Amino acid sequence: MSNVEFRRKNGAPQDSGQITANLISRESFSLDDKIPKTPIPNNHGFWELPRVDQRNFLLLVLLYFLQGVPMGLAGGSVPFLLKEHLSFGEIGVFSLAAYPYSLKLFWSPIVDAVWSPRFGRRKSWILPIQLLSGLSMLWLGSKIDLLMATTGKPGGPTVWSFTGWWFFLVFMCATQDIAVDGWALTLLTPSNVSYASTAQTVGLTAGHFLSYTVFLAFNSEDFANKYFRSVPAEGGLMDLGGYLTFWGWAYIAITIGLALLKKEEKTQNEDGIWDVYKIMWDVLKLKNIQTIIIVHLISKIGFQANDGVTNLKLLEKGFGKENMALTVLIDFPFEIGLGYYAGKWSQEYTPMRLWCWGFIGRLVAAIVAQITVSIFPANGVNAWYLLLVIGEHVFSTFTQTVMFVAVSAFHARVADPVIGGTYMTLLATVSNLGGTFPRYFVLRLVDSFTQATCRPPSSSVVEKLDTSLLKGPLITEAFSCALQVEKERCTNGGGSCEILHDGYYMVNILCVIVGVVTFVMYIQKKVMALQGLPLRAWRLNSQKA
Repeated sequence: MSNVEFRRKNGAPQDSGQITANLISRESFSLDDKIPKTPIPNNHGFWELPRVDQRNFLLLVLLYFLQGVPMGLAGGSVPFLLKEHLSFGEIGVFSLAAYPYSLKLFWSPIVDAVWSPRFGRRKSWILPIQLLSGLSMLWLGSKIDLLMATTGKPGGPTVWSFTGWWFFLVFMCATQDIAVDGWALTLLTPSNVSYASTAQTVGLTAGHFLSYTVFLAFNSEDFANKYFRSVPAEGGLMDLGGYLTFWGWAYIAITIGLALLKKEEKTQNEDGIWDVYKIMWDVLKLKNIQTIIIVHLISKIGFQANDGVTNLKLLEKGFGKENMALTVLIDFPFEIGLGYYAGKWSQEYTPMRLWCWGFIGRLVAAIVAQITVSIFPANGVNAWYLLLVIGEHVFSTFTQTVMFVAVSAFHARVADPVIGGTYMTLLATVSNLGGTFPRYFVLRLVDSFTQATCRPPSSSVVEKLDTSLLKGPLITEAFSCALQVEKERCTNGGGSCEILHDGYYMVNILCVIVGVVTFVMYIQKKVMALQGLPLRAWRLNSQKA
């Protein structure tokens, strides 16, 4: 569901000079000691790392894991749970909650430059942010069941206010990510700083996997009755309120432990706030950067309906949360394994050529997904259809991974190593924004293009109907039930909502057409031209010369 790329987009590899500068900036460095040998990058396994680096690596994994927990809910599980209560357009509003992670570039210089020497440069932000996140999850955990049932309904909170709480949580996660990224550079010894990227990938992926795939499975009543209960019962093994409450207390406990047990080395600011913003502005003025920004902002439009709506449409048709959880569970190891091969291919082929292949494959995946939805079995999900959905899901994820790995390799190649952090963060921000900003509009278009009519029960049915058992007023005349709230009114009143034109099919076709046209007329030519440029064309100094 989520299209935000959580994994770190690594910058150009640090040379020995950069690693030495990292060492000199540390509190423990002194010219009174014996002059140390210039450190060089190591290629050790985890068990060969110094004991202090092993402990700090595990701490980084834990901190990144904590980010992944609410991110997995906001970007994965909650939209699926909301589909029972909200229309596609309203879920589009909720998708705005993911925006802070795509826009963290704009306040990252503040997090780097403003801090209290009493607590430490990174703990000044991590401690209060995790505490606020924990308290927010405790509050949400106590209210979430009521909020989920009444959001968007008369007398209940608006979708915008419900989204606001999740926007705040994601904002906290994004800000913590900035602080943890910076702390990773001094937590690990200079020659082992490359392990920070591994810690982020492991931690975020595990947290997202737990809150999305695992939670979705254990929250499903059918999944629990099928695999864990001998006697069927109502509800899943885990509910959203209890899950949020548990992690709220876990956040608070870990924050207290971090405050008491972990000391942060004293560091100095390398650049002021305005220095970093000036660098960003100078990078944005590069003509090649402007071109790659346009490519990033339009390149994911072709896949938006597939990425944002296909799984929700399957649930609407009766695919079941337990089957969806099983699909994502099976897809996860394929994503990891195929990602490894995509990384190898990005070394064998030029990155943007591989990216173009992934682009074409992703358009094909969108068409295959639409066909899969359109042939949903009338008698419900059977074994062959479940295998078909799993295969379609794996293929779609594979093409997405190929594009991600390829563009990450290209970013790493062109980034100016002198300002690698700012350069890479800027490119990552634009890439993420290209995947998030169209989602809201695409989901609203699905509702706009959908035509559905509520048919009242026939007179013969009404005669036999016990109206006291209805959840709402008896439906006596036809009306539009394209939106979820009207669909619920229809079914609660004994009517049947008949879909005349499903907006998903129209919007998905439009997205694919836009993807094909933009790829043929602009994207392919531009990315191949950008790939052929010399590295000096991406450097600030060469533009000033």
